[in-house]
Amino acid sequence: MFQTSDKLLSHMAAKCLALLLYFQLKEKITLSNSWISFCQKNLSEYSESDKVVYCLWMLTFVIKEIFKDTCSQKTEILKQFLTPFDTIFEVFYNSLFSQHFENHQDTSKLINSLICFLELLELLIASRIHLKLHFTCQRILFLKPSCVFDVITWPIQAFVKRKFIIFIKKCLLCKVGEDLSRGSVPTFMAPDHPLDVDLLALADAVLQAVDLGLLRTLSVYGKPSCFGGDEVQPGCECVPGPDHVILRAASLLIIRSLEIKFQNGASANEMKVDLQRFMSELLTFLKPHLQPSLQSHNLCEWLSRVFIEQDDDMLEAAKTAMGIYLKLTRECEATESLTQEKEMWNHHTHENGYNPHCIFLFLLKNIGFDSTVLLDFLISSETCFLEYFVRYLKLLQKDWDNFFTICKYFDITESKDNINICCCISSLVQDRSSNQTEPSPLAVLGNHRDAHAWVSWASEASSEPLNHVVMSEEAQATLQANSLSPPRTSQSLVDYETSDDSEEESTGQRLANSRLISLHQEAMKKIQDTVGTSRDKKELSLESQSRSLVSKESNTPFSVDCDIGPNNIASKVGISHRTVKCFEELQGAIYRLQKKNLFPYNPTALLKLLKHIETIYNRSMTPL
Repeated sequence: MFQTSDKLLSHMAAKCLALLLYFQLKEKITLSNSWISFCQKNLSEYSESDKVVYCLWMLTFVIKEIFKDTCSQKTEILKQFLTPFDTIFEVFYNSLFSQHFENHQDTSKLINSLICFLELLELLIASRIHLKLHFTCQRILFLKPSCVFDVITWPIQAFVKRKFIIFIKKCLLCKVGEDLSRGSVPTFMAPDHPLDVDLLALADAVLQAVDLGLLRTLSVYGKPSCFGGDEVQPGCECVPGPDHVILRAASLLIIRSLEIKFQNGASANEMKVDLQRFMSELLTFLKPHLQPSLQSHNLCEWLSRVFIEQDDDMLEAAKTAMGIYLKLTRECEATESLTQEKEMWNHHTHENGYNPHCIFLFLLKNIGFDSTVLLDFLISSETCFLEYFVRYLKLLQKDWDNFFTICKYFDITESKDNINICCCISSLVQDRSSNQTEPSPLAVLGNHRDAHAWVSWASEASSEPLNHVVMSEEAQATLQANSLSPPRTSQSLVDYETSDDSEEESTGQRLANSRLISLHQEAMKKIQDTVGTSRDKKELSLESQSRSLVSKESNTPFSVDCDIGPNNIASKVGISHRTVKCFEELQGAIYRLQKKNLFPYNPTALLKLLKHIETIYNRSMTPL
């Protein structure tokens, strides 16, 4: 029936036969020798016959059903099924990937065979990882990876290249087959040295392919989205954007391959050379497709820009970049101790876009410093955020001075671009009182022992001088009040602030809040008098009321020092303060959920890390 011209009938026949085979395997009935011989004959060499596709489809279907099964014997069942085909799969792999695409008149059959075999190959590797089987056919990709990369260089349709790139990415991340298992997939896998050796071989093949120009063969430009067809109507032409799926997959391919290579004994100098070479290649590949273009003064933004639409890939990339940073840091600390070399090392992390502090700060900026988004990430099992967040908090404890310096850099950059809150408010007052069209950037440094190092670093990032703006006492009081309520750009689906604990407030806290609110309102009133227009009065009045309401909610167990003083204003409303404020809200939400037994796991260790960050922050903001 596979040879009939009726495609639907042939498909139903293949599906019925596959279900029968799966039933026989479950019931421990010996498989038909004629069917095994039929498959071995058609897979012994690639041909354009439809029988090849149907054999691949049936084999894939049976393995999928075994994966979905919840019985405890599925490892033995799969072993019984794969035994007759272990050698023939390798033969077909060599035959299929040795084809010359340009020599085929009807390329559709070759493409169908490639797609079907790619799906089967993914299942074989997934069974290697999750079911701990060790057949030769499960290692074909790792033993001969160059064959797969050759397909990507073929003049073949873009969707085929995309499937192969995504497949390799999933292999490097050990995420193949996760969507097939009905049970829970363990987050941490037991050590598997043979698998580590195979992953290293695949990573080396990826880096070698990038060296040979793999990125230049990828089709990055996508097609315009069309509703109800594939034709763009006249007058509705638009320039299609880049294919972000390809951009994300290619980025993860490179940084994950680098991490795997570094984990297997590379020296510090080798790691630095490889990082500079491959990250330069990656950033050169990405820059034309990112609009607006990346700023040259901070290339670490590439990660948040590329992965903004895909949370799980973004967190995998952030975790991988931090793994590279930690590995290289340990190697450099063992061999380098001079301050000058350390400064060169810090510059290297920014120049090649893998500084973990910058990456985390860009992540927080993208979510508007919204703690409920972080809470959703922590509760969700679909991302690796918990592992990434804990590792980052541990790093933050040890590397606070560097983090604080980077925050200062973010503050001055935002001030120059009129993004920082302090700059927006000060420019509003100056513009409307003196009718200036171009406000001077605000760059008020807080008292910190590493401030001088930041000044020299920030000055290199811009040719413009850093202008200090002298503000009146009213503006300073306004900025101090605003610093208690960082902006929120996104709204959570769940309101975590509705517990009873959030309504409890001590008398001292009420007095402090009321005093701060009155001070804020008085300052806003004086600014309104300076502005002098009724429209502006209405806007500032509404802003004052909203921020007063937000400030009343600041009563979580996490505390931040809020001394009013001109030396601390910029740091209070800057990136470092908003980051710690976000941690404050996150800790409060976790604490309330834990108290009601609503948190899915024990967060005690996480709460201790957050509390320690609070202590470090308060200590760093205390005048010496």
